[in-house]
Amino acid sequence: MTVSAIGLGCMGMSQSYGPSTGTRDDHIELIRSAVDQGVTLFDTAEVYGPYVNEELVGEALAPVRDQVVIATKFGFAFNPDGTQSGLTSRPEHIRAAVEGSLRRLGTDRIDLYYQHRVNPDMPIEEVAGAVKDLIAEGKVLHFGMSEAAAATIRRAHAVQPVTALQSEYSLWWRRPEEEVLPVLAELGIGFVPFSPLGKGFLTGKIDAATEFTTGDIRAAIPRFAAEAREANQAVVDLLATIAAQKDATPAQIALAWLLAQKPWIAPIPGTRRPERLQENLAAADINLTEDDLAAIEDASAKITVLGARYPEHLEKMTDL
Repeated sequence: MTVSAIGLGCMGMSQSYGPSTGTRDDHIELIRSAVDQGVTLFDTAEVYGPYVNEELVGEALAPVRDQVVIATKFGFAFNPDGTQSGLTSRPEHIRAAVEGSLRRLGTDRIDLYYQHRVNPDMPIEEVAGAVKDLIAEGKVLHFGMSEAAAATIRRAHAVQPVTALQSEYSLWWRRPEEEVLPVLAELGIGFVPFSPLGKGFLTGKIDAATEFTTGDIRAAIPRFAAEAREANQAVVDLLATIAAQKDATPAQIALAWLLAQKPWIAPIPGTRRPERLQENLAAADINLTEDDLAAIEDASAKITVLGARYPEHLEKMTDL
């Protein structure tokens, strides 16, 4: 699978970061503008909303469906009122989920179908087998995994080759480097970092005085507590120093750093603002030299990031 250097994460248009000042039409226009600017990878999931984000992405991309890669995800169970009721990756659930996603996206195939979170109660071989069947039927083109550990990736890949892994990765969350990235390199699996801008923190637009609105998940994340933000400002200061030398922004340096790590990394920053979209995409044109990368590495090694990246109940859903 070949995609643009930087994709677009669409989750924030429907949830997680508080009320949007934009309308649904504004979001459709933003997605279509991303296409016009060369973006080919668009990320959504059935749980975003739930459901409404897939409908939004499907409508926005309908005129250019054959020019783009749509990635969506399965792996959550839902109550009758639409709220989450835990993880599930039973084969029968996967089959029902794909039909729902195809309908909401208005398409006949899903280009990249991720297991949203590894379900410890379901052998990963059965999950991979279920997706393999969907690929044989043409309803899915590629299998992906999210927040999966190295050993789990190996087991799944042995049943159905994994095209891409999606996990959080940025200058302030580097755990994938320990075990996951070496396995991806060995097996030829692409990597799609989500939250590549640290849920907005690495843009430099958030500080210790920032107040999060109702419905903003960052209000409950330990890493975004006021004292943690104050301590973690050192990461932003580092990015700002490099940015000043490159006539760039901290966000652009954060994304350029990711792109410089491996040629098969395609981050998916999200935004609801046209000017931020343009800023993010321009990061692909920034060249960080070996000296730049060495300076970032040396400086970041001296910084200890304060606070967990998720509340405890969400961290338990990861396989890392």
